[in-house]
Amino acid sequence: MTAKIAHARLFCQSLTIGALILGALPAHAQQATGKSFVDDFDKIDRSVWYVSDGWNNGAHQNCTWSKNQVKAEGGMLQLTFAEGKSKDRNYLCGEIQTKKRFSYGTYEARIKSATGKGLNSAFFTYIGPADKQQHDEIDFEVLGKDTSSVQVNQYIKAKGGNEKLVPVDQGADQAFNDYAFVWEPTRLRYYLNGKLVQDVTDPSKIPQNAQKIFFSLWGTDKLSDWMGKFAYTQPTTMEIDRVAYTAPGDKCQFKDSIACTLN
Repeated sequence: MTAKIAHARLFCQSLTIGALILGALPAHAQQATGKSFVDDFDKIDRSVWYVSDGWNNGAHQNCTWSKNQVKAEGGMLQLTFAEGKSKDRNYLCGEIQTKKRFSYGTYEARIKSATGKGLNSAFFTYIGPADKQQHDEIDFEVLGKDTSSVQVNQYIKAKGGNEKLVPVDQGADQAFNDYAFVWEPTRLRYYLNGKLVQDVTDPSKIPQNAQKIFFSLWGTDKLSDWMGKFAYTQPTTMEIDRVAYTAPGDKCQFKDSIACTLN
């Protein structure tokens, strides 16, 4: 994610969620409250997930977040990008985020990305000024211009520049793939289909603040160098079969989890 995008997200979240509410949270509520869990998305548990609705993250985003683009069907979370007029945007898109914050541990998701140039199918963790915290972030992003790879990246105190493109042999939009990262105070490891693909050991490049878990699908007319030239043809969907978080030392949350071999 570029700094431009991150700053836009911070601005919009602060407007829509409400700075007064966030500012009223006591200090201890700003810390990690999330426990180990697995969600197979047989339904959307509103006690766990907040569904973005009615805004966008800035001029770079050509769609409006809509609750109607988010649903659980057939044991999958589906985030859809489609035509639809909302305020000054001609497209609608979907995003969810956890209500709680999570710290060190193993994060895993089984995903089939959307198809289409100019789109971004993302699984990431994030926290920032809208939550009275520094901007920290850990990303998996499939960029529509080339779904044969996934970009990993992290932000520390709003500083990024840690991008790496990792090949996805089956194609991120052609099959389900397993994305995971293991976050520790002095080490951050990214995995794709069980294989270690990035190992960060420089503490200055590892986030330290507890973060929320996000899934999002959005598009752009402006960031074509990064995401490809936008060319809408038909509705497209990002599907998430499962997400899991395993705290350090806890038992793994599902069979074949990366955490089963680490903890």
